Amino acid sequence: MSSLLDEVLTANRAYQDAFGDKGSLALPPARRFAILTCMDARLDPAGFAGLAEGDAHVIRNAGGRASDDAIRSLVISHKLLGTGEWFVIHHTDCGMELFTDAVMGQLLAEDLHTARFVEGRWENQAKAGGSPEGRYVKWLTFTHLEDSVREDVQRIRNHPLVPRDIPVHGFVYDVRSGRLLPVS
Repeated sequence: MSSLLDEVLTANRAYQDAFGDKGSLALPPARRFAILTCMDARLDPAGFAGLAEGDAHVIRNAGGRASDDAIRSLVISHKLLGTGEWFVIHHTDCGMELFTDAVMGQLLAEDLHTARFVEGRWENQAKAGGSPEGRYVKWLTFTHLEDSVREDVQRIRNHPLVPRDIPVHGFVYDVRSGRLLPVS
């Protein structure tokens, strides 16, 4: 067993021991809202939005983007589980600003292992053979943070499966201060 796997299982046993009555939480989120945000490990949606388990749906992906899958989750969150307000939260210092679709496609075509960021650009550590499939994926990168938030909020608001009366708020989370900054 890897040491990381052992750490996770040990943490899970401690969590289970303190689980209490969380097994009786209702399926719909108690506070009836959802957050779409980035998978970046520096973001703690429970902390920055004051959430406890069972309060809200948190949907995470690279960049916190309004991808088809993220919108699918938001629609399910509303239609079947009653959320009535949504937050789109991107963040400063996001890695999605550091590459383009073309760069990612080339990196994956050369090698499938982890690349590194050196002197402002991505490079493979080896070129052991990859796959050209990465060239056909829309990676949803961006160059202007606030514009990406506006774009995603508008995409969600204008989606044909989203009711027009659901408020959709846009924010940038500052990774240096922990502050949510509204984007209008």
